[in-house]
Formats: sequence, C-alpha cells, structure tokens
Amino acid sequence: MPLSKGDFILIDYVAKIKDTGEIFDLTIEEVAKKENVYRDDVLYEPMLVVVGEKWILESLEEELMKMEPNEQKTIELPPEKAFGARDPSKVRVISARELSRRGVTPRVGARIEIDGKLAVIRSVGAGRVVVDFNHPLAGKTLVYDVKIVKKLVSDKEKIQALIHRRIPSIPGDKFDVRIRGKVLTITIPEEAFFVDGLQYAKRGVAHDIEKFFPKISTVRFVEEYSFKREEEEAASKK
Repeated sequence: MPLSKGDFILIDYVAKIKDTGEIFDLTIEEVAKKENVYRDDVLYEPMLVVVGEKWILESLEEELMKMEPNEQKTIELPPEKAFGARDPSKVRVISARELSRRGVTPRVGARIEIDGKLAVIRSVGAGRVVVDFNHPLAGKTLVYDVKIVKKLVSDKEKIQALIHRRIPSIPGDKFDVRIRGKVLTITIPEEAFFVDGLQYAKRGVAHDIEKFFPKISTVRFVEEYSFKREEEEAASKK
C-alpha cells in the first residue's frame, strides 16, 4: 500500500550526480567504504522521514509516496526538480581584501558565508576572488537509489525515532518511552547525560511531540542515577 502524508518511514539511499557518477550523499556504510567516500564523522544509518514534512527534496518525497515499504527504486531528478538551474547572476567577484576584512582566507573550493548566504570560492587571483552563491548541486541531474527500509507503526517507535533524530549519537531504543493518558515520560539513559546540547535536543523533542502527537499535552524527561553498593557488588561475585 503506497505511503500517505504523516507516515513515519526509514529510508536508505545513495545519491549521485548523473553526469559524473559522483556520490554526494548516502546512508549506507558498506557502500561508503566500497566507493572510498567513507567519513569517520558521519553516522551511516537509515534516515527518518515523516512524509509531507519536506525534510528531503519535495520531488523525492513525491516519488517516495508512490512506493511501498521494502520497495527499492532508482529515482532521477532533473535540475528543475532538484536544486534548480545555475544562475549566472549569483556568481560575483569580490576583492580579496574585502574577504580578509570579514575574516575569510580565500581558498579555491572553500565554502564560506557572506551576509548570511552560503557560497563557494571558485577562483582566486590578482586580488580578486570569484564567489559562487549557487547551490553546489544547481544545474545537476541527480540520481537516488532509494529503499524504504521500514514504516514505523507504533507510537513508541515513532517517538524513539524522533528522539534519535535529535540525539543521533544514542540509539533511539535506549530511551524508555511510556505514554499514560496525555503524559509522555521519556527516561534518558546514562550515556546521554553528557551529550553536547542535550537541553536543546530535549526542547526539540518536546516540539516534535507537540507537532506530531496532538493527544499528548505533557512531556516529562527523567534522568536516573543508579549507584552500585558494596553489598550488591559482593553478592554479584558469589
């Protein structure tokens, strides 16, 4: 049965630029290592998508809605359905002195931010720097090899997936989730106590719950500290 808006799904994908075959994004560790694009700072695992929330390209989401759980498909997106055509007016020449004043060291290929807009430095020479404000994938036809790994059904696994999205370093099933009436209680595991930005993550989770679970009016986060006493340690050795 095809997907509907509001469905929670996990997807795996490998995304390439059609003309070059270059992989620019993927979720599968095995493929990353095989294609020599593996990075230690990337968490390779299926991505959570709530259909209709536009967490991914809208055109890709539309294609996903034609698919069913466990289905695999190759989806081709021309520029107009991806990141648009390249716009020559978004390529500017800026003096190297101006960039230095902004704390930027001009270097070809560097991604920088100017006046709140992201750009890539295309060339540097004679005190002049060519800066491209087009999206790096503008003008490219993209190819996604995508699989719907799973459709999440229970409220518990949906909530755990939302938590994991906010706190990716800890598996979602490490968080105990209990719903009693309109109250949701989330017990945080000890390994998450010192995660950077935990308080912001908790606020984000609460916002997600408010949005996706309108019947829940209160979210409680519980942090439990357990102490192993000497008597317990002695008993465990017997």
